[in-house]
Amino acid sequence: MNKTRASGILLHPTSLPGKHGIGSMGKSAFKFVDWLEESNQTLWQILPLGPTGYGDSPYASFSTFAGNPLLIDLDILVDDGVLIAKDCITPDYITTQGSIDFGAVTFWKTPLLYKAATNFLSQKKSKKFQDFCSEHQWWLEDYATFMSIKVEYDIKAREENVDGKFWNNYWPKDLAARNKKALKKWKETHSQNILLEKIIQFFFFSQWMKLKSYANAKGIKIIGDIPIFVALDSADVWSNQKFFQLKADGTPKFVAGVPPDYFSKTGQLWGNPLYDWKVLRKSKYNWWKKRISATLSMVDIVRIDHFRGFESYWAVPAGDKTAEKGSWIPGPGHHFFTALGKSLGEIPLLAEDLGVITPEVGKLRDDFNYPGMKVLQFAFGDNTPETEPLTNAFLPHLYTNRCIVYTGTHDNTTLRDWLNELAPHELSLVHEYLGGNCPDELLVNELIRLAYMSVADYAVFPLQDIFSIGSEGRMNTPSTLGGNWAWRMSEEHLCSKKAEWLKKLSRLYARNYSDK
Repeated sequence: MNKTRASGILLHPTSLPGKHGIGSMGKSAFKFVDWLEESNQTLWQILPLGPTGYGDSPYASFSTFAGNPLLIDLDILVDDGVLIAKDCITPDYITTQGSIDFGAVTFWKTPLLYKAATNFLSQKKSKKFQDFCSEHQWWLEDYATFMSIKVEYDIKAREENVDGKFWNNYWPKDLAARNKKALKKWKETHSQNILLEKIIQFFFFSQWMKLKSYANAKGIKIIGDIPIFVALDSADVWSNQKFFQLKADGTPKFVAGVPPDYFSKTGQLWGNPLYDWKVLRKSKYNWWKKRISATLSMVDIVRIDHFRGFESYWAVPAGDKTAEKGSWIPGPGHHFFTALGKSLGEIPLLAEDLGVITPEVGKLRDDFNYPGMKVLQFAFGDNTPETEPLTNAFLPHLYTNRCIVYTGTHDNTTLRDWLNELAPHELSLVHEYLGGNCPDELLVNELIRLAYMSVADYAVFPLQDIFSIGSEGRMNTPSTLGGNWAWRMSEEHLCSKKAEWLKKLSRLYARNYSDK
């Protein structure tokens, strides 16, 4: 990793402003990059970019390789000649400001994307599209086939008024099991549907790579995100069943989660199928190598969510209602990252090392020199007696250079709301740590300053914290469904006053200046 002190903003593209109900890779995204440059920020951190399903979580995608069609900008498709402006007039039921209504956006936008893909298909064959298909064939064919089957059987499930129907419990058994004859017949009878899915992915990748190139040209690196686990209802599991701990009928034997922790008294039951690391090891981890390589073609730095799962992971018997009765199972550990390094070279990787971190997890992280995470919201709640020194590892005076400091993450509430909810003795400790002379209304700014001045190589701030937004700005509440991932910024947030403040902090604390 480059040791230049850097800082930046955490903002998922869905949170960008715009007229079509959800952020996209259009003009607002480019304006945001311009604002980052104006603010002298050199990092833009995002969440996973994959297509989302039930619950709208970027961490439960239909594919770890595909892009989210909802991020495709419609105005660009108009400019490309595959839609007309009249197609893209936002209907009244779409909220153009405020939180995202994912259901409404999906209902309106998805048919438009298929229309654009159909219009593209009727035009002269594009060499860029053909090259895209050739380059991504190794995952694109399975993904497009999976989605073509899924769309048809999701419609059937809705007509029958049933929920929770995935490939393993609702599709015809021969398609679920990937029977060669059944797949061949499906592809022959649904060739256009499959082709449309590929075209939509071409739209996504074309727009994203232009945006990434624009950011990189301005000296801004994009930090991407790889969830350690993938969703059961995904092309990843369906097309690679031997790599997961599944029963013969495709149902999981065990599922992922974490034991009771800061976020939940009963633990977090994620429900993802667990890897069969023995089989993956025999394959020389090729699927994982492709996964990381593919992500690095789209971003500049990779954050691996739940890094500790590579040392050992929490396995919960499938069917349990909570994550309390799981057990720790050894992961692939050093062997895995050594194999990655031999194939991919030095990987610009950040380790999400929050939660139950044992000395073994710390050693795995440090042996490969991966920066870990420090979150200021975790720093002031250890109830240390007044006569004792403060030894909470999230406090900046205990940082080493090789880490990335956040005021909060996508799973935390905003910094303003966190301060509002602190117990009196915790709030008093925050004041004391900051010198005792800061009014409550300025604590957010001073905690941001604290992160800036720390020795951490990287400092990243949710945009909500830069503007001291309250609980309405929370992105996600773990272990809950509904109301998550929906926050959106407004055009007013791209203001010069805040840009000047961030630029000043960057100068004062020597961030975003090369050490060469």
